[in-house]
This record gives sequence, C-alpha cells and structure tokens, in this order.
Amino acid sequence: MSETSGRLLPWAPRFLTFALALFLAMFAADVFGEGLSVGQTIAALLIHLIPTWIVLLVLAAAWRHEWVGGVLFPALAIAYFALTRGQMHWTAYLMLSGPLLLIGLLFWWSWSERARVRGA
Repeated sequence: MSETSGRLLPWAPRFLTFALALFLAMFAADVFGEGLSVGQTIAALLIHLIPTWIVLLVLAAAWRHEWVGGVLFPALAIAYFALTRGQMHWTAYLMLSGPLLLIGLLFWWSWSERARVRGA
C-alpha cells in the first residue's frame, strides 16, 4: 500500500459516515411541512433523527476501534434490510444499506492494514 493511500484509508470511512449522517438527517426536514405545532415538530424531528444518531454513535465507537465499525456498520445494513424487507423499492436498500456496507468494509480494511503494519 502506498504512503498516500495508507494515510487516506483510516479517514475514508469516517468521512463517508459523516456524509451518510447528513444524508439521513436531510430526510428529517420533511417534518417542517406537516403543519404541526412547535412541540409536535420538535418531537417529530427528534424521532426522524434517530437513524442519524445511531450512525453517529456507531462512528463514535468505531473511531478508536476500527474493528467495531467493521462489524456494526454491516450489522446496521442487515438490520435495515430485515426491518423493512419487502416494504421499500430496491433502490432504497441500495442507497441506505450500500453505504453502510461500504463503510463497514472500509473500517475492516483499515483495521486489518493497521494490524498488518504493526505485526510487520
């Protein structure tokens, strides 16, 4: 692995996780057009942001222990698929589970490369 890719690999899953969190948070904006009261809007916003918080909590756990991200991000992808099986168009699975799987693979790869370098 080149020096540049060795420096970028640990940061790629972290950056992609923040991008995914922003993408998920964007879906919470639909609560503002529903004509709810302020309290109801805040409650609905907090509920809609739960997936974003879950992704960010997994990132916090994986930040220091990359193997955790290699396990939990694919687990989130599988959980999303299992919980919504048959209810969504296949593109929804691709857009939500795909990045989770990719992030998990990148965390796993980064962890294995770091372990290989330490062992060498």
